[in-house]
Amino acid sequence: MPQTPPGTATSAAREILTRLHDVMAARTNAQAKLNQVVQIIGAAMDSEVCSIYLLRDGVLELYATRGLRQESVHVTKLALGEGLVGKIAEQVETLNLDEATSHPDFAYKPETGEELYHSFAGVPIVRREQAVGVLAVQHEASRRYAEVEIEALQTVAMVLAELIAGAGLIDEARGGAAAARGQGAVRLSGLKLVEGMGRGHAVFHQPRIHIEHTVAEDTEAERHRVYAAFRQMREQIERMTSQAEFGVAGEHQDVLNTYKMFAYDEGWSRRINEAIDSGLTAEAAIERVQQRTRMRMREISDPLLADRMHDLEDLSNRLLRIVSGQLGTAAQLGLRQDSILIARNLGPAELLEYDRRRLKGVVLEEGSLTAHVTIVARAMGVPVVGRVRSIRRMVAEGDFLLLDGNQGAVFVRPTATMEDAFDAKLVVTQKRRAEFAAMRDLPPLSRDGVRITLMVNAGLRDDVAALDVTGADGIGLFRTEFQFLVSATLPQRERQQRLYRDVLDAAGDRPVIFRTVDIGGDKALPYMKGDEDGEREENPAMGWRAIRLALDRDALMKAQARALVEAAAGRTLNVMFPMVSEPWEFDQAQALFENQRNWVAARNRPVPLAINYGTMLEVPALAEMLDVLLPKLDFLSIGTNDLTQFLFAADRAHPKLAERYDWLSPAILRFLARVIGQATAGGVSVGICGEMGGRTLEAMALIGLGIERLSITPAAIGPVKAMIRSLDVAALRAEMPAWLAAGHADMRRLLGEWAAERGVNIG
Repeated sequence: MPQTPPGTATSAAREILTRLHDVMAARTNAQAKLNQVVQIIGAAMDSEVCSIYLLRDGVLELYATRGLRQESVHVTKLALGEGLVGKIAEQVETLNLDEATSHPDFAYKPETGEELYHSFAGVPIVRREQAVGVLAVQHEASRRYAEVEIEALQTVAMVLAELIAGAGLIDEARGGAAAARGQGAVRLSGLKLVEGMGRGHAVFHQPRIHIEHTVAEDTEAERHRVYAAFRQMREQIERMTSQAEFGVAGEHQDVLNTYKMFAYDEGWSRRINEAIDSGLTAEAAIERVQQRTRMRMREISDPLLADRMHDLEDLSNRLLRIVSGQLGTAAQLGLRQDSILIARNLGPAELLEYDRRRLKGVVLEEGSLTAHVTIVARAMGVPVVGRVRSIRRMVAEGDFLLLDGNQGAVFVRPTATMEDAFDAKLVVTQKRRAEFAAMRDLPPLSRDGVRITLMVNAGLRDDVAALDVTGADGIGLFRTEFQFLVSATLPQRERQQRLYRDVLDAAGDRPVIFRTVDIGGDKALPYMKGDEDGEREENPAMGWRAIRLALDRDALMKAQARALVEAAAGRTLNVMFPMVSEPWEFDQAQALFENQRNWVAARNRPVPLAINYGTMLEVPALAEMLDVLLPKLDFLSIGTNDLTQFLFAADRAHPKLAERYDWLSPAILRFLARVIGQATAGGVSVGICGEMGGRTLEAMALIGLGIERLSITPAAIGPVKAMIRSLDVAALRAEMPAWLAAGHADMRRLLGEWAAERGVNIG
C-alpha cells in the first residue's frame, strides 16, 4: 500500500473492513479477534508492525501486535501522555512520522524490539468522544505514510471501537459525569464570552448518540439514508433561518446565512459519501468525517476558520441525529425549569431553538469571542462561558450550576457558602448597575470641572442601543470589519451603506467614528485569497492587514468609502484609518475618500456636510512622524491593544505573555505622554481606543497624562464615569511628570495608593 495512489483510500479501507466484518462475526474470544485484526491491517498496509493498545485502569496496555515481540503483549504499558502512543490517546490526535525516534515524546520500550523500525503512524480509537485505545503501524524504512493510508487507519479505528466495546474491553469506569456526582462542589474556570450571571440545572444540548453498527451491509441503502437526512436537515435550517428573530435584522442574519451555506456545502457531503464507499454505515460515515473535523480544529490557529469548523460540527450533529432517528435535542424536548445549557459547541441556529425564558446561561467546552454563537447569545442577552474543557466530564444531567459570566467561572453542585457568595455578588452587581444607571444622565465631569468625553466601541447595528442605555457621548470606534467577518461573501456596497446609515440614524446627533475595515492577518477571510497572501504569515498581527491590505485591494476600500460617503449625506462623517505606519499611507487613504466624495458630488447626489479624517496610532513608528502627520489630521486615536504588543514585542494572544506586561508600565506611560503632549501642542484632539481605557485605574492614569476622550466597552462606561466624578484631575496631572521621570517599577501600586488616599472610586 505505500504506492497507493490518491483516491483509493476508500477501496483500501473497504478491503480491510470486509475482512474485519468476518472477524467480528466469528465466535472466538476477544484476544483471538484482536490477534487477527493486527495481521489483517498490517498485511493490507504492507507494514511490518501493527499494534493495538487499549486503555485499561488508566494506562495504555499493548493488547495485540504483529511485528513486535509477542512476549511484550500485556506487559508493555504506557501512561496517558507517555510516548507516542500515550500522546495520541491523551490529545486524541493522529501522528505520522518518518523517524519516530526523533520525536520529543518518543519513549523506548526495550521488551518490544521496536528499535528496528523507523516510520510510525498512529490514530486514536475513539468511543463516545474519548480515546479508548490506539492503533499504530510501523515500518522498517524511514517514510511518512500517505494521507490515504492515514484515512484508512482512521476509518478502521472506528470499527475497532465497536469490536472492543462489544468484547467488553472498554474501561467504562474511568472519569465521567457519573463519577463526578460523588465529588461534591467544584469550581471550573473558562473564558468570558458574554457577561452576566445565571443559575439553573445542567442540561446537555445533545443526548449522546451511540453508534451501534459501523460496517455497512448495503452501501447503496446507506447512501440513500444519508441523502434523505440531508434533505430533512436543509428543510430544518431553511425553516429556522426564516423564523429567526433577534430584534433588528442585520449582522445576525449574516451569521445565519453563513451557517446555511455550510448546510449546502458539496465538499462535506462528498466526504461523507466517500466514507460510505469505504464500507461504513451512514451513522459511522458522518461520525468519521466529524472526527476528522475535530482533529483539524485542534490544528487551526485562525479563530475565524475555527469558528466556521464549529458550524460544520454543529451541522454534523444535526445530520447524525436525523439519520439515527434520535431527534430529541434539549431544545426540542423543551426546558422544564431554569437551565444552564452545556455543549461542546453550538451553532447559532441551534441556540435560537431554546426557550429564552428558561435558558439562564451557556457553558461551552470550546467557543471564542468571535464565534457565531457568541454573537447571537449577546443579542439574546444570555451569559456564556467558553473553553471549559472538563465541563462534560465533571457535570451530570440535572446538576445545579451557578454561572458567573463576568469572571468566566462555573460552580458545579455549589455549597451553601458558594450560593451565598454568588447571591451577594449578584446583589452587588445589580446595585452597582442601578447606581451606574442612575448616573446615566450625569456628565463625566471631574471634581475640579474637567469634562471627559466618554464614548463606546461598537461593531454591530444593535450595539448603538448602548448609547441610550449608558448615556455615552457617541461611538468612538465603530469596527466596520465585523460585517465582513460574519458574511459568507464580500458585503456589497449597498449592504454596507445600509448598515452605516442605520448606525448614524440610531446615533442621532451623537458622533460616530467609523474605522475603515481592519481585516487580514489573523482576521483572514476565506473569500479574499490571492497569490500575494497564499503563504501562511508567521506574524499575522504585523502582516498584510488593515490599511496595508485596503490600499493594495483599493476596490475594497473604494466601495467602503462610497458607502460611507453616501450613508452620511447631509451629516458630518468621521473616518479613521487603522494601522497607519507612515504619513503617506494616510495621504493615500484620504485621497481615495476624497475621490469618492467628488465622484458622488459630480453626479448631483448629496454628500456629507464635512468629513473629519483621523488615524489610529498603533504602530510605534508613526510616533516618530507626528510632526509631519498632525497638521493633516482632525483627530488622533491611540489603539492601546496593538500598540502594547508592538512596544513589548509580545503577542497579546499568547497565554504566557498575556499578563506579563502591564499597561501601567513606565515604558508605555512615557510613550503615551510623549504622543499626547505632541498632539495637544499641535491642536489635534487625541483619544484612546482599547481595553486600557475601560479599566478604572488605567483610565485614571490616561487622564493624568492629558487624555480627555475615551472610547471603551459599554459595560465600562458606568465604572469609569464614577471614577471620573470622584477625581481631581489637576492634582493627578501635577504628580504624573515626577512619577514618570522617576520610572517607578510598580506604577500600578503607586497609582492605586494615590487613588485610595484621595477617595477616587476605582472599584
